[in-house]
Amino acid sequence: MERVRFYRRQKEIIVSGKTRKIDLLFYHIRLRCYVVVELKVVSFEPEFAGELNFYVNAVDELMKGADDNPTIGLLICRDKDSTEVKWAFRGINTPMGVATFDHISIKGMEDYLPTNEQIQKQIELAEQELRHNEAT
Repeated sequence: MERVRFYRRQKEIIVSGKTRKIDLLFYHIRLRCYVVVELKVVSFEPEFAGELNFYVNAVDELMKGADDNPTIGLLICRDKDSTEVKWAFRGINTPMGVATFDHISIKGMEDYLPTNEQIQKQIELAEQELRHNEAT
């Protein structure tokens, strides 16, 4: 049974006339919510919390349906200082978390992530939609 649907890589959203790009966007079928994933190849910086909070709230406002649960945010970075993370997220009620590359284990997560075939299928569908939109 499919639990997570890969929605889009570099998903563009437009807020107040400005285009922004979310690194990865998933829809968790069992939880009935979007999952925003931001990837950083550097150590955690406090401003990442504000950026992720912005994206999660934008998806809630622009994409979330009436029957969907609140969007979840996940920031994955090279490493983190727990005090900086704690202080950066204090006062933010948005459901978000921070993980580092070292603490992510793929074992056991395969059931929750899209397969390469599912991702490829979504890419092909997006390409077909793009060609169709360009033709019309």
